[in-house]
Amino acid sequence: MLHSEELQKNPKLYIFLPLYYTLWMDSVLTPTEISEMQKLIDRQLWLSKPEKMWLLDKLDPSKGPDPKELKSWKKKIKSIELNHLHGLSHIGAALVKQQDEDIIIEESIHRDLQEAEEALGLLSREAGYTFKSGHQTITTEHNEDRSFNTQKMTEVLDGDQANLIKKVKAVISDPTFAYREFDNLPDQREQVLQWCQDLAKQGFGAWAFPEYAKGKNDMKGYFTIMETLSYHDLSLVIKFGVQFGLWGMSVYFLGSEKHHQKYLKDIGSLKLPGCFAMTETGHGSNVRGLETTATYDHTQKTFTIHTPNPDARKEYIGNAAVHGQKATVFAKLIIDGEDYGVNAFVVPLRSEDGKLVEGVRIEDCGRKMGLNGVDNGVIYFDNVIIPKEDMLDKFAAVNGQGEFESPINSDNRRFFTMLGTLVGGRIGIPRSALSASKTGLTIAIRHAEKRKQFGPEGGEEVPILNYRLHQRRLMPPLATSYALHFALRYLTQRFLDRKEEEAQEIEALAAGLKAYSTWFTTATLQECREACGGKGYLSENRIDDLKNDTDVYTTFEGDNVVLMQLVAKNRLTEFKQEFGNMNMFTIFNFITAQAKTSIVEKNPITVRNTDSAHLLDFGFHLNAFVYREKAILSSAAQRLKKHIDEGMDSFDATNVAQHHLQNVAQAYIERVVLEQFQKAVEETTDEGCKSALKQLCQLYALFTLEKNRGWYLEQGYMEGVKTKAIRKEVNQLCWEVRKNAMALTNAFDIPENCIAAPIAMKD
Repeated sequence: MLHSEELQKNPKLYIFLPLYYTLWMDSVLTPTEISEMQKLIDRQLWLSKPEKMWLLDKLDPSKGPDPKELKSWKKKIKSIELNHLHGLSHIGAALVKQQDEDIIIEESIHRDLQEAEEALGLLSREAGYTFKSGHQTITTEHNEDRSFNTQKMTEVLDGDQANLIKKVKAVISDPTFAYREFDNLPDQREQVLQWCQDLAKQGFGAWAFPEYAKGKNDMKGYFTIMETLSYHDLSLVIKFGVQFGLWGMSVYFLGSEKHHQKYLKDIGSLKLPGCFAMTETGHGSNVRGLETTATYDHTQKTFTIHTPNPDARKEYIGNAAVHGQKATVFAKLIIDGEDYGVNAFVVPLRSEDGKLVEGVRIEDCGRKMGLNGVDNGVIYFDNVIIPKEDMLDKFAAVNGQGEFESPINSDNRRFFTMLGTLVGGRIGIPRSALSASKTGLTIAIRHAEKRKQFGPEGGEEVPILNYRLHQRRLMPPLATSYALHFALRYLTQRFLDRKEEEAQEIEALAAGLKAYSTWFTTATLQECREACGGKGYLSENRIDDLKNDTDVYTTFEGDNVVLMQLVAKNRLTEFKQEFGNMNMFTIFNFITAQAKTSIVEKNPITVRNTDSAHLLDFGFHLNAFVYREKAILSSAAQRLKKHIDEGMDSFDATNVAQHHLQNVAQAYIERVVLEQFQKAVEETTDEGCKSALKQLCQLYALFTLEKNRGWYLEQGYMEGVKTKAIRKEVNQLCWEVRKNAMALTNAFDIPENCIAAPIAMKD
């Protein structure tokens, strides 16, 4: 084309070159494009018939330019000064002038070409960038712009546990804790055991135990250790948790002083590896239905531990397959043929040299989806005899006359008091899960900052973290990880400061946050994997281990769905108690308060308010969360009452309303999380950190409102114009939070050897 006779005769034909190149650069000319170009050429009265034929011939799909010719066209176009030219017709005019300065391009020609470009769906200005370099846009210029001191933010997150966190991080950063590949299960299990032994030597295992057991009597510190270790290998964390948390804490919380003196020191040093044997094949979450028996013989002062049928075997018990020497076994206490409910007993499994005790049979669960450094096993007991003193007797015992006795008269209350002391596991697990989420987000966000993909015509490729959809994938989880950090800190403190009358509320809160946090981790790590593309699928980048190892978090320490039902029932109990104590005056006040809410928050102005200041307001957020929580709780209570009033059994009524109850629990937990995040923001004194946290809190709140927008629309609490405005505000917050994203993940201060992913290494 460039060397054709027609161009030599009439250089004015060069005006078509940019348009022809743009159409041909994808190597395909569609029938519509050919038709529009034919119309354009026909309208040009200044063209001779041979010139029109020549131009039309260049539109023949069978005679398109070859790659070499196409490159020569582009080279010719780029040979002119393009910086101040906008649109294909003006670039074409400049080409004409390059050939002959005296040629005049009429405005009608420009107008015809621009109309053709519009008909072809070409944005003339955008198409022009094909031939330019250094094209900058808002997206390309959007970069990291940290607005706070990272070290200060780490201090906010670590709080009064900063020194202990540093100590744990120093240990797991040691070369002896370096990750390695394992050829077989025994090798992996022995490495994890060795790591646990190293941690025990540092005193971390006994941290929560009394001083005489070489401990610090510091339960808060124990949770901190678990959370910090979770930046490392999660098999190590679970092995550590089984040994010192489940096995150790069951002896500590369910046993009396004689058990503490006998066992805790050896448990804390890992001289006595043990298990927590509660779950049975036939009764996972239903602890009261356990079938293993502990039959008392008063003449011998012994208990006989027995598995009466295969469904009563203890299943999935950590430390059982290889290392466990003793176990806290939950079994029904039988005295003179009478069942006194589930109690706890210390039962031997193996001798120190690893030989199984007579009457104990253990099967290895084998390889799992993850956590393969933990030796899970199935345990059968065939009339294993233990001494009377090995019943953990803080809440129930057999006295000197062979009779059952307990300081708690109610069987029901005693059972739940016993289980309530073990709620610590439901605090450790979500904190561990959150650490895994933080690691995954750190890897994915660092990768997204480095990884460049696509970009504007004539410009450089853009970091994928600049793309709005990528921000949508990673910024809300980042905000939620911060929200959960403060919520779990609050839960931990509530547990440590608990009073007896608060026990059930705290147990429900722990159950709900365990479920909410571990579901969040599962979803977040999947998003991180996908956000890293094929790189996220490579084992070297760690997300596979994080995903596989945390997957079971949603079902151990209580199946999440079951736990959320427990939360809902607790909320309904509180609701029932509140109404049960109401007289006419308090009922009037309650109805008046509800009416005020409707008047203030559901008036036509508020439900349609799209003002940015209103949408970002903490008060609006909390009011909306509280309204949802109360409304769902009230409607669930009314629904259950209606079913029961109509003659339905309460068990069936609850079953019918299970989905509704799940929403009761979800709304309650979301309100608690937001409330604690807002308090943390208000209590932060460093202005830079406060501002960044406030933005994250706003994102968490609005993203959650957006997720629940259907419910708010159904309730008339918002109108469509407002939910649309919330969606727009979420998008904008993601755009703004992106600037701080790297700094916000760096503030987690995860040791680099624990991140260990090549795609996330710091430059």
